[in-house]
Amino acid sequence: MSDASLLLHKGIADRSARVGIVGLGYVGLPTAVAFAEAGFDVVGIDLDEVRCQSINAGLSHVGDVAGATVARLVRSGKLRAVASIRDAGHLEIVDICVPTPLDKSRDPDISAILAVLEDVRATVHAGQLLLLTSTTYPGTTVELLQPAVEAAGLTVGEDAFVAFAPERIDPGNKTFGMHNTPRVVGGVTPRCTEVAKALLDTIVQEVVPVSSPTAAEMTKLLENLFRSVNIALANEVAIICYYLGLDVWEVTEAAATKPYGFMPFSPG
Repeated sequence: MSDASLLLHKGIADRSARVGIVGLGYVGLPTAVAFAEAGFDVVGIDLDEVRCQSINAGLSHVGDVAGATVARLVRSGKLRAVASIRDAGHLEIVDICVPTPLDKSRDPDISAILAVLEDVRATVHAGQLLLLTSTTYPGTTVELLQPAVEAAGLTVGEDAFVAFAPERIDPGNKTFGMHNTPRVVGGVTPRCTEVAKALLDTIVQEVVPVSSPTAAEMTKLLENLFRSVNIALANEVAIICYYLGLDVWEVTEAAATKPYGFMPFSPG
């Protein structure tokens, strides 16, 4: 195990590693809060200065995060927000949680990731873990994030560590939250996976390692496709039920009594 890896493992274990969360939306803010509550010093980074000021004032703009929790963590010095990664100070961990919506042609808009990579090239250093959490296309981590680290003259897996761990936040879900929803992670090298898993183990009950970042990215894509296809199917069934004079909810609930081979999805 390299010296850089050993130091990162130690920093994670004793919570001396400083964590930067890039993007403070519905994924980034809960992630920042989770790491702060786990004992890390966390710096949230968001281009929206009003959002940063709000967080530093102890307010939450995300429904799943209580304002009282943000206020408590800010008062304790465990959480603060800045508008640039260059203002965050020395970070051992950078978790990228920026939005990646579809553009007008239904292609993934990764402009926010590309903007973050410019800052990564300027600030990455030995002994740092870079974790990509944003939903993106398979290949993003090895095609974009890894080269950004290597451009700084660092060897991934020895000097610095790169991994992809897709978010699984379901806003408004009262049953499954950050802590009890398993996370998938894939590193560029086995050592990258080990370091990323050690970090995620501090905020998640179960971490599932896969063979590569691309496998983790494809896992997230499969999850989203599964949901989209089944919601589309539920919408079609709702139309059929309407014309047949049936209650789609009754039909769905009845089908859901089958103990195998079926999972209920609601129209919407």
